[in-house]
Amino acid sequence: MKIAVLSPIAWRTPPRHYGPWEQIASNLTEGLVARGIEVTLFATADSLTTGVLEAVCPRGYEEDRSLDAKAWECLHIAHLMEQADRFDLIHNHFDFLPLSYSRLIKPPMLTTIHGFSSPAILPVFERYDGKVHYVSISNADRSPRLRYIATVYHGLQVEGFTFRAQPGNYLLFFGRIHQDKGTWEAIQIARRAGMRLLLSGIIQDRDYFEARIKPLIDGRQVEYLGPSGPAERDRLLGEAFALLHPINFAEPFGLSVVESMLCGTPVVAFCRGSMPELIAPGTSGFLVDTIEDAVEALQRVGTIDRRACRRWAEERFSAERMVEDYLKVYRRILS
Repeated sequence: MKIAVLSPIAWRTPPRHYGPWEQIASNLTEGLVARGIEVTLFATADSLTTGVLEAVCPRGYEEDRSLDAKAWECLHIAHLMEQADRFDLIHNHFDFLPLSYSRLIKPPMLTTIHGFSSPAILPVFERYDGKVHYVSISNADRSPRLRYIATVYHGLQVEGFTFRAQPGNYLLFFGRIHQDKGTWEAIQIARRAGMRLLLSGIIQDRDYFEARIKPLIDGRQVEYLGPSGPAERDRLLGEAFALLHPINFAEPFGLSVVESMLCGTPVVAFCRGSMPELIAPGTSGFLVDTIEDAVEALQRVGTIDRRACRRWAEERFSAERMVEDYLKVYRRILS
């Protein structure tokens, strides 16, 4: 079985700090290679893999703003499609653009839909539904207008997250600084709970940050750390009392939620999108609807067994489980 994995090129694969789609493409590639599958990863030239790396784009365009995103995306996708006949199956993690090649190439294409940036892109998925196989990353993120071959939850390298039995005394917000992610809500929760809050993540919406977040950062109760790489992420998550995830949108998945639980740190999240599929109330965190509910839930976080929280995530969201689920999908398509 020869598989081509098409990763995005906004960031390196695997990412240095932020880049969830690139992270999953990497975890899948490395897991498949470990299972003896012949995998070629199409990613940026500075990417790291134990498989075969194919690249035309030198670096992620979010890491080097001199690169024109559309131009390099065009070249990147075409680089794979022009040699598509080398592979038994193409696994697309690059959203909707590669779908337009699906009737021009011989091997089947599987597309993991990492979420819909807008309903406006759905016509592209609809046009190629039936020609391309679709995987959803949660049941909550399925569109009734599309057919899916499976739901495959994201999987993480469990060994990359250190279990810590003893919690720290701070709350953590870990994710992009954006209205969707509820950064402002996290600050309100921490303030009302009288607890210190650390913020870590890229600033995706500069206007939102300047107007609503920056004025509330005092360096004492609320501190912004910037984006964090794997080692710092592991420490921040593991030493937190709880992760706050008060999202304002129907999030398709939520890697930071799973990362936190793998460290044994419970998550207090707004009950939207995929959160009921990721969090077991009372075991790995709490699902709430309002800021006030979140403050109340923090009073119950201490009742959670952090080891049971870790087990919940290990059993459901490991890279090994994800790889096995995708192999089942591959075999079904190729049969």
